[in-house]
Amino acid sequence: MALQKNKKGSSPWFQCEKCLIHVTNKDIDKHSSDCPPNSNSYNFIQNQVLFGTLDIKVNEEIKGVVDKDSLVFLSQSAIQLCGLSIGEWGLLEFEDLPPVAKVVWPTTEKSLTGVLLTKHAMKLCQGEVNQNVKVSTIPEQLSEAYRVTLVALNKPKSLEFTPELTNRLQKTFVEKIFCVNNRLSLMFFGKVLMFEIKSIESEQLADDFGNLTIKGSHFYKITTKTSWTLFSDYSDFKEKTLNNDLLSTIGGLDDEIADIKEAINACLSTKKSYGLKHCKSILLYGNSGTGKTLLARAISREFKTHIIEINASDLYSKYSGNVEETIKNLFDEAIEHAPTIIILDEIDILCPTRTQRMTDSEKRVSAMLLTMLDNLNSSSVFLLATTNKLESIDPVFRRFGRLEREIEISTPNPKNRQKILSKLLSQVVHNLSEADLGEIALNTHGFVGADLLALCSRAGLIASKREAEKITFDDFKAALKHVRPSAMREVQVEVANVRWGDIGGLQNLKLILRQAVEWPLRHPESFLRLGVTPPKGVLMFGPPGCSKTMIAKALATESGLNFLSIKGPELFSKWVGESEKAVREVFRKARQVAPSVIFFDEIDALGGERSSGSSTSVQERVLAQLLTELDGVSPLGDVTVLAATNRPDRIDKALLRPGRLDRIVYVPLPDDDTRREIFKLKLGKMPVCNVDVEELVRLTPGYSGAEVNAVCHEAAMMALEDSLDARFVEKRHFEKALTIVKPRTPDSLIQLYQDYLNKKI
Repeated sequence: MALQKNKKGSSPWFQCEKCLIHVTNKDIDKHSSDCPPNSNSYNFIQNQVLFGTLDIKVNEEIKGVVDKDSLVFLSQSAIQLCGLSIGEWGLLEFEDLPPVAKVVWPTTEKSLTGVLLTKHAMKLCQGEVNQNVKVSTIPEQLSEAYRVTLVALNKPKSLEFTPELTNRLQKTFVEKIFCVNNRLSLMFFGKVLMFEIKSIESEQLADDFGNLTIKGSHFYKITTKTSWTLFSDYSDFKEKTLNNDLLSTIGGLDDEIADIKEAINACLSTKKSYGLKHCKSILLYGNSGTGKTLLARAISREFKTHIIEINASDLYSKYSGNVEETIKNLFDEAIEHAPTIIILDEIDILCPTRTQRMTDSEKRVSAMLLTMLDNLNSSSVFLLATTNKLESIDPVFRRFGRLEREIEISTPNPKNRQKILSKLLSQVVHNLSEADLGEIALNTHGFVGADLLALCSRAGLIASKREAEKITFDDFKAALKHVRPSAMREVQVEVANVRWGDIGGLQNLKLILRQAVEWPLRHPESFLRLGVTPPKGVLMFGPPGCSKTMIAKALATESGLNFLSIKGPELFSKWVGESEKAVREVFRKARQVAPSVIFFDEIDALGGERSSGSSTSVQERVLAQLLTELDGVSPLGDVTVLAATNRPDRIDKALLRPGRLDRIVYVPLPDDDTRREIFKLKLGKMPVCNVDVEELVRLTPGYSGAEVNAVCHEAAMMALEDSLDARFVEKRHFEKALTIVKPRTPDSLIQLYQDYLNKKI
C-alpha cells in the first residue's frame, strides 16, 4: 500500500491512495495492515467523518464564548479535513449512547484526533474518556421544535416548576439543536438542574427533507416559539404523559370529539370564513369523572400547536399572591407562540358568580380572565375549558366571544359504557366476551368513566387474590358489590336484600311496578312502537303494615337500579330556600345516575294538600318544587318516582294527576290467599310441629302483613318462654300468640280507603 503526502509536506496527515482515508503519521504502520480500516485500534478521517477518541478539555481561556458546555473542541486540521467550519454545528455519534450536536471550536491540544468536551458536557452526554466517537457535519435546515418534554434528573423536593423556569429554558437554549434522550442542564437559583429530553414534537413530519435522522433519532432546532413541558421525575412522566394515540383509548365520546376537532380546525386553519369569526373557545361540562380533562388533553395533542395547560386550583395554591399576573403571563405566552391551544381546567374557580361575598382578589382574577378572553379574538389561540359546576360560572363569561360553545360530556349510556369497558380492557388479560361486557354495562347504571376504571381495578384485585391468570366475569360481578357510582356517594342507600319471592301475594302491585320500572329498561322498543311513554310515578297507599316499604326494597334489589330513599321530614330546613334546594338536589342526583328510582316514604309529609290548615308555607314551597321536578321544563329522564302513604286523602291533587304519579295502587289488607303465602314463607323458616296453616289463615281475618309476621314472631318467643332448648314451635304457641297480637287497623280507616277509591273512580 502506498500512502500519499498532502500538498504541504509539513502536514501531520497522510491519505491512503487505496481507501482514501486520512491517518496521522504515527498510525501509518497500523493502517498498512488494516486497509480499509475495520478496527478501532487507531483514529482516522474517512469521507469527511472523524473517527476519534473522546477526552476532557482542560481549562483554556476562550474569548467571546459563554456556554463552553455546548462546544466540541477539535484540532484545526481535523476541522478542515471534515469540511467543518468554526462556530457551526457538528454531530457526535457514540456506540451505545444517543447522538449529540455541539458547536465546533478549535483547540491547541496536541491530539489531532481527539474529540474534547468540558467535564460537565462529558457528564451530560454520558460519555467516558477514550471512548470512540464519530464527528461529522450537520445539515443547516432542521425541523423546528414546537414542544419539548423534559424529565428532571435531580429536582429538589422543595423546588416548584414555575413559569419563570420555563422562560429561562426558552431563553437559554434558543437556537440549540437536540434530539430525544439528550441531556441538558440549567443553573436555577444556585442549583444546577439536569434534565433529559423525553420527546420533541415538530410541525413538520419526521421524514421531511432536511430533517437529520441518526440511529432513529431526529434532530430539531429550538426557537423562540418552542414550548417546554416539565416533569419532576420518571414516575411523574409515566403517570401523566399522554401518548400520541390517546384519542383511540377514549370510548363513548365520538360525537363530542368530532365537534371539538372541527371547531379547533376552523379556528387555527386558514380556511375561508366568509368574513365571520370562528368559534375560539369551548366549555366542556359534565359530572366529575366523565373524562373532560382527559378529552381536552388528548384532542390538543392531535394538533401541531403550542399547548398551555392551566389548572385553576394550582394557580391559587402556587401563586396565590399574584394569580392575575400569572394568568396574564400565560395568555401572553399563548399569543406569542400562536397557534396555541389553552387547556383551562376547573374554570369555575376563576370566574364564580359575582356576589357581595367575593373578595377583592377574586374580583381582580375574574376581571383579568375576562380581559384575556376578549384579547384572544385577534389571535390564533383556542381555549378548551372544563368544569363540573356549570351553574357556578358567572353568566358574563358564557357568551360568544368568551366561552362561546358549551358541550356536555354526559354520563355514558349502556352502549357507551360498553365501549369504555372495551377500551379499558384492551390491554388486560381477561376472558370476557362482548355479551359479558354488555351485561356489565347494563348493570352499571350511572357509572362514569372514572367509576368504570375503579370497577376494572377492583375486579383485577379480586382476581389477584385468587391468583388467577385472567380476570373473569365473576370477578366483575363481585366487584359490582363494592363499587358504586361516584355521584351516588352522598346519597348512598344500603337496601336490605329483599326479593319478590320474600313478599307473599300482591301480584297486581308487583306487575304495576315492573311495568313502571323494568319494562321501559328491558323493552324500550315496545313503548316506542305503541307511541306511549312509561309511567313516571307510582303511589302506593293502604293501611300500615301492608308491605309498601318492603315492596320498595324488593324493587331496588330486583331491578338493580340506583335507589334513592327519601324520608319526607329530612328535606325540611329552617333556612329559606334550603328545603326546595334539597328537593332539586335529590332529582339532580337521580338524573345523574339514571336509570334510578326515588322512593318517598310517607309522602303526605311532603305533598300535603295546599291551603289546608295543616300545611305550612315551607311545605307549600317544597310541594311546588316537587311538582316542578316531576313534570316541569327539565325532563325527568329515566327516573321513576315511587311513593308510599297511609293517608292519600291528605295529598295535594296536583301531585296525583297523570304525568306525575300516574299509577295509584291500593295495597289492601291481605286476603286469605295472601295471608296463606305469608304464613308459608314464615313457617318455611321456622321449625314447627302440629301447625295447620289453613287454620291460621281462618283465625287471622283483618290482620295486616306486619301483624301476621308478628304472630309468628310472638309464637316463637312463647316457645322460648317454655324452654330455651325448645326445638319446635307448636300449635299452642300460635294460639297463645293470637290472643296477644290483635288486628289494629280500624274499620274507619278501611272505610276511608274505600271512599277514596270510589271517589277516584
